[in-house]
Amino acid sequence: MSSFFEKKRNIAILGSTGSIGTQALEVIAEQQEHFEVSLLTARRNADLLIQQAIAFKPNTVVITEESLYDKVFDALDPHGIKVYAGNNALNSVVQMDEIDIVLTALVGYSGVIPTIKAIEAKKHIALANKETLVVAGEIITRLAEENGVSILPVDSEHSAIFQCLVGEEYNPIERIILTASGGPFRGKKAEELAHVTKAQALKHPNWDMGAKVTIDSASLMNKGLEVIEAKWLFDLHTDQIDVVVHPQSIVHSMVEFEDSSIKAQLGLPDMRVPIQYALGFPKRMKNKFPRFNFMDYPNLTFEQPDTKTFRNLQLAYAAIEKGGNMPCILNAANEIAVQAFLEDRIGFLNMSDLIEKCMQSGEFIAQPSLEDLINTDKVIRNLASELI
Repeated sequence: MSSFFEKKRNIAILGSTGSIGTQALEVIAEQQEHFEVSLLTARRNADLLIQQAIAFKPNTVVITEESLYDKVFDALDPHGIKVYAGNNALNSVVQMDEIDIVLTALVGYSGVIPTIKAIEAKKHIALANKETLVVAGEIITRLAEENGVSILPVDSEHSAIFQCLVGEEYNPIERIILTASGGPFRGKKAEELAHVTKAQALKHPNWDMGAKVTIDSASLMNKGLEVIEAKWLFDLHTDQIDVVVHPQSIVHSMVEFEDSSIKAQLGLPDMRVPIQYALGFPKRMKNKFPRFNFMDYPNLTFEQPDTKTFRNLQLAYAAIEKGGNMPCILNAANEIAVQAFLEDRIGFLNMSDLIEKCMQSGEFIAQPSLEDLINTDKVIRNLASELI
């Protein structure tokens, strides 16, 4: 075993069958001397969960869709792997003593409560679920500080910022610059987007992601959620967070300091890099990932985001400026809007209209408790569903 760590780090992966979860397991497979899998969880993909569990031999797995419990239990019990079902089980097992790091790769709001439970059990968090900080950023960051827990960002943009800040503890940030690919519809105007299909929206030019994140990227909501996440991760004001469109996705994000110097983190678009960095922090581990060649990208370009056409980014800025439960309202409305678009029930541009209506109609709470946020999420989902 390498001298990097005193012992192997025991990893829990929440959402192991999704895009981030499967890539995390690729990282762990290559770095077996450093990492061990303690817990795997999935919502409905029982077949892949079973395959992963047999390959990585975790102590425990959770399938949150309770009707699939028997299938998973029958497959894994002979291997001595504990099997549980349901969200309550998930919230409990993230607190297991043996776990060192919880990688939260769940989709959307579903990541909030398990992340809180893990923090309360003093588990370090590798955060790939940006909605957790969007919905409950103030509560999450306060809890992490109280429990001495690190939140290590996995999003490529926030990982880039995090990497740029290593060694800069005494140098205040003047601003950060989050890069956005622009998605599949970069440069298109509203009239061109009126009739785009989900198949077109799901064709991201650079990244291989799950459906929800890919649609968010196409609408620029993904970047809006990242603005809110960055505020809480790096303790910034919104006027310190800029967004630029960078179609090549090589510069993952930048930090500007008070002396006008800018640090950037570059590399090929490969989520395994920020996943490995978060799981292994503060060490960088040698790997066999593809290397970047400048000659393959002789032109790196940057442009302003079109917030008139892609209104979601501006709505996200408005939500975090308002504060309170408004980002929670934004997120709940967006999750319903994206699902409706994926089900061909609303058009691409209608997603922004629906989110804005919910932000205008939802009850604003300036200093929400966790219970307030849970209730806000339920109420706004119902409201959004009625408005479709």
